[in-house]
Amino acid sequence: MKRNFLRWGTFTVGIMVMSMGIALMIRADLGAAPWDVFHIGLMMNLGMTVGSWSIIVGTVIIGTSALLDRRLPQLGSILNMVFVGVFIDLFLLAISTPAHLSLQIAMLLMGVLIMGVGIGVYIAPNCGAGPRDMLMLSIANRTGMPVGRVRLLMEITVLLCGWTLGGPVFIGTIIFSLTIGPVVGYTLPFCRRLFNAWIERGTRNEDLDKRAVRTYHHDRVS
Repeated sequence: MKRNFLRWGTFTVGIMVMSMGIALMIRADLGAAPWDVFHIGLMMNLGMTVGSWSIIVGTVIIGTSALLDRRLPQLGSILNMVFVGVFIDLFLLAISTPAHLSLQIAMLLMGVLIMGVGIGVYIAPNCGAGPRDMLMLSIANRTGMPVGRVRLLMEITVLLCGWTLGGPVFIGTIIFSLTIGPVVGYTLPFCRRLFNAWIERGTRNEDLDKRAVRTYHHDRVS
């Protein structure tokens, strides 16, 4: 019970942190990540919020992945889709675009860093892949293409669609594309080591608490 609480609690915190990074990058107003360019483009043309479109697109992606894999999605994938959309909208309400370019750049870079940390935190407990990662793996399994190539084609496709819809493609989009890989490459192994050590420590403490009580055991008192 305690182990599951730690896993899902860590997962939720990671999703929240990642969503904060997404919101910071959007509010920096210097270009968004490819999927967010698409979500913002949809919002500009069809209304609703960025978070709402994140959930709608995620639902379509999860359904497509389920059909390709012929199996039901994991609970973590569904919660990922819902939580990300909700948290993005909440953070966008709380964060505004800075007046000076230097602050916008700082917000952009902070957003990418925070997003990378959030990705590492939410993946560490292995509660389920996000919708886009599910689709990437499903296509790779079906076609035999390398995962990296599939992800690149997906990112280019949604970026072009978002740009066509009027989504914000600018220097921030390029910075994100070049830096998010290395950031996650560092944060993910670190978060996994930290989470595994935390879980092991919690398990040891739980086992200690469940030991049989010895009637003859007592603290040494002089």
